[in-house]
Amino acid sequence: MSMEIVRADGHAEWALIARLRQRAEEVQLEVDETVMEMLRAVKEEGFTAVNRFSQQFDGTTVREISINELKAAYDGCSQTLIQAMEHSAANIRDYNQHILVKSSEWISPDGGKVGRIVKPLERVGVYVPGGKAAYPSSVLMNIVPAKVAGVEEVIMVTPPTDFMSKEVLAAAYIAGVNRVFTVGGVQAIGALTYGAGPIPKVDKLTGPGNAYVAAAKRMVYGTVDIDMVAGPSEVLVIADDTANAGYVAADLLSQAEHDELASAILVTTSESLVQQVIFGIKQQANRLSRRDIIQKSLANFGAIVICDSLSQCAAVSNALAPEHLEIITKEPRALLPEIKHAGAVFLGSHTPEPLGDYMAGPNHVLPTSGTARFFSPLSADAFITSMSVLEFDRASLQSVAAQIIAFAESEHLSAHAKSVQIRFEGEIP
Repeated sequence: MSMEIVRADGHAEWALIARLRQRAEEVQLEVDETVMEMLRAVKEEGFTAVNRFSQQFDGTTVREISINELKAAYDGCSQTLIQAMEHSAANIRDYNQHILVKSSEWISPDGGKVGRIVKPLERVGVYVPGGKAAYPSSVLMNIVPAKVAGVEEVIMVTPPTDFMSKEVLAAAYIAGVNRVFTVGGVQAIGALTYGAGPIPKVDKLTGPGNAYVAAAKRMVYGTVDIDMVAGPSEVLVIADDTANAGYVAADLLSQAEHDELASAILVTTSESLVQQVIFGIKQQANRLSRRDIIQKSLANFGAIVICDSLSQCAAVSNALAPEHLEIITKEPRALLPEIKHAGAVFLGSHTPEPLGDYMAGPNHVLPTSGTARFFSPLSADAFITSMSVLEFDRASLQSVAAQIIAFAESEHLSAHAKSVQIRFEGEIP
């Protein structure tokens, strides 16, 4: 299990950061043309194209899964897993209820009433990936916040397999999904964007997927809203000499096992910790089921950066803007004010990244590939729109009328000025 080791000197760490960012860009260039053609076909041909692509890539046509099938999947799961998923759903629900933006109005300094009315989206599409593993946790993380926001209809799409994951279907049942279709890939994104046969068009698309799904979401943005453009998964661990090397190794491995493009980075002030972590990775990886994936991920996109100070560690982290950031130091919260960009921050030796993946409540759908500089984690707030509301009486309008007219005349918009002047004939020049 090899990992690149870099000593921060003002140059080497930035070269590493540039290389890690490039990994997502290279994949993007390879798939764009194919995705564009598939989306065009779905837009023009509708359900015929969706079924054709499903036959081509998945060997089956699209079908809708009934609520009875979801309940059967729920009943077929172990009670241990059901209890875990219901506990997770309750925590996600609680977290999102606390942070959900509410409607509000107030009296402005000019005496008028202003505010914002918040409304849920009417229909949302949730993409649940298949591929190397089934992710019931992603079902909960996408659907429960939408339901907390008050979305009327949540449509889930997931790639068909010979044996649909009963865990994924059970999670959809727990989360309160409205409809589920067995369709994946670009054709699923196209169907939800434009509407195709029984699959209705939605207002927003959420959920992670492979490079093709990510490219499709990027291309349809503007026709529908999306949560974010997801790239390969990543974790960055900031650790000092007080960190438990075994914990750090385990946390890096937990991210590297996602896929060959996943990135696991250790940024540390302790050279002795580096050797302990490398030993721990080798020792632990031999016992893991996805060892081959981990080996490729660490060799290509894993790295250790040695810094002179924790402030320098924070600077490296901010430049990467990682999806997951763990701070395992003597005083982890003390470093938090220096962190500017991260999808989710995990403080302390007993807050591992999988806690956020499954159970704590905050979302695991997070910005990747440096996009934490301008994207935020998925939450109930992502499933609402807001309308500004204004209500002035005659006196409050009159108090600002002359200034409105001055603005309008400076922009040569005489009708704007007249709209105010007509209400105060003879009172305002």
